[in-house]
Amino acid sequence: MRFKWLFFILSAFVIIPGIVSLVTFGLRPGIDFTGGSLLELKSESSLNPNEVKQLVTEQGFETSSVQESGKNQILIRLQPIEREDNDKIKTALETKSGQKPEEIRFETVGPTLGSELIKKTIWAIILAAGFILAYVAWRFKDVKFGVCAILAMFHDSLILIGGFSLLGHFLGVEVDTLFVTAVLTILSFSVHDTVVVYDRIRESQRLFPSTPFVDLVNKAITETLSRSVNNSLTIIFMLVALLLLGGVTIKWFIAALLIGTIAGTYSSTFTAAPLLVIWTQIAARRKH
Repeated sequence: MRFKWLFFILSAFVIIPGIVSLVTFGLRPGIDFTGGSLLELKSESSLNPNEVKQLVTEQGFETSSVQESGKNQILIRLQPIEREDNDKIKTALETKSGQKPEEIRFETVGPTLGSELIKKTIWAIILAAGFILAYVAWRFKDVKFGVCAILAMFHDSLILIGGFSLLGHFLGVEVDTLFVTAVLTILSFSVHDTVVVYDRIRESQRLFPSTPFVDLVNKAITETLSRSVNNSLTIIFMLVALLLLGGVTIKWFIAALLIGTIAGTYSSTFTAAPLLVIWTQIAARRKH
């Protein structure tokens, strides 16, 4: 715990650019939130995304992005369209390229549903944080454990959300329902590792009641650090493999899980535990 302020500075170095990006640029919402249509097509040979975008625009439809989603596959995001408009686009592509495109998927989300999804996402995060705070505080019979666990959890959330704000501004990465799934998954993963460290601190308090609290925290971190790192590495290796070999459609979902896993592993040891030490030290000073 001698280096706890160094850990906080490192966290701030990562979090602050994300917060600035969130305030300045915000997140780039996908059609799940804004409403729109998604059309994925497969052809016999590769299609040029720029040419496809120009062709769709010529048909009178406004596109938000056109990108390759796999071998000879193209993913088109555009304003809400009907099934007849979808057929019109496919016919135009067939006429232009001389090959009949195969429809992989066609989805349309209305703006009302997108707005409702944003509200439900916010409520889901609030409820998850509230339940986790209540459970950890009850489990350890002390509210400071619950509050510090939640602060570490929000530390991971800010890194993930801020990171995707930067990715959205510089690389055009959009956030969708898969991103929400990644955020909620990372919340639980972060708290899981934090509880392991806290549980070892509580055990040490019972076994060595006269030992200073800081020494007990250092002991708990030493005993659990290798376990946390090894556990996280098994997940990281799997996510890296999926990121390299998986399709374009899940690429940024996997990236979100990877960022969150690394942040969660770090915060459980180097954010949650130091926060607990600082809280205890401040409480002791006030008591004296």
